[in-house]
Amino acid sequence: MHLLVNDPDPHARGVSRGAQLRAGLTDALELYLRWFGSLGIPEPRIRADALRLLDHVAAWRSRYADEIAGIAEGAGIELWQAAALNGRTEIIAAAPRTQPECSTLVRVPGSAAPFGIQTWDWHSELAECWHTQEVRGTRYAFAGITEHGILGKIGVNSAGLGLLFNILGHQDDSAAGVPVHVLAAAVLGEAASIAEALELLRTAPIRTSGAFTLLDPDTAVCAELSPAGVTTLEPEAGFLVHTNHFLDPDAAAREKRGLFEPDSQLRHALMTTRLRDCPTPAHAVDLVAFLRSGPGEPKLCCVPDPDAEFGDRWATLATVLLEPAAQTVRVHAGNPNTLNGWRTFAAAETVVAR
Repeated sequence: MHLLVNDPDPHARGVSRGAQLRAGLTDALELYLRWFGSLGIPEPRIRADALRLLDHVAAWRSRYADEIAGIAEGAGIELWQAAALNGRTEIIAAAPRTQPECSTLVRVPGSAAPFGIQTWDWHSELAECWHTQEVRGTRYAFAGITEHGILGKIGVNSAGLGLLFNILGHQDDSAAGVPVHVLAAAVLGEAASIAEALELLRTAPIRTSGAFTLLDPDTAVCAELSPAGVTTLEPEAGFLVHTNHFLDPDAAAREKRGLFEPDSQLRHALMTTRLRDCPTPAHAVDLVAFLRSGPGEPKLCCVPDPDAEFGDRWATLATVLLEPAAQTVRVHAGNPNTLNGWRTFAAAETVVAR
């Protein structure tokens, strides 16, 4: 599914998003509530956490709270339910769980613009509950992917800033602060450069962890977010590689164990080994080969176990390629092993008149 959200008013953008996604969004909500329940999180706590998160959003940037309220109105769901979708990462922060997750690779050539790729691994049951999107009416238009009812995730904006997104786990993570998916939408909608993106992130109360790999036409950095703050990682030998464990040593000392290891470390090691042993990728599409995996290898391409129970059926739902200098994002619905073509979207500035 492709969504165009095109309005300068945040509440109206939310209403448009919710109305366009109405049927699929309620499916996503039902699946998330079921998953939260399987993790032992009762509905009253979900409601309380979601509304607390929305209060944090409103205190930081009220326009995003207005947009989430518009989603609820447009989709015909309750406000706490729209907030729970946008805060889904924060709501599960304290729950015991293990999972494979996303892998990110960025090439930073010395004499050319950076480009990057990532796989997005998530629950196979949610394979029909995400979409590509073009968002206009924000300071900068942006295009990319996100889940039904959630403001942002991965993409590139009309200023030439791209964002790739990995979840991390920190011992101090909690269901508070500004949700990482709202932060992703804010970076894409408001920041023209890596410097502006980092400045924005450092103004936000962050209580749950993630890695935002940021690319602009000149360079790239990885911003590791956690309750301890925002730290940045520079490219090494022309590349940034990230999976789902902290690379900053201070943050790593407070890593939440039992979430992603050893899977995350094995995927990271496989990609770095390939970068050492294989020809240097000259073009964005050359990155695809570095994220393929087969039987017996770390799961850069995640395929669900047919015998797995609900909540443990992990799949690579999308492969996303960013070229910020061209302000384009390419999306494949599936993993790099099955790639047979891209859908390409460009961040465009046109906004409807009200």
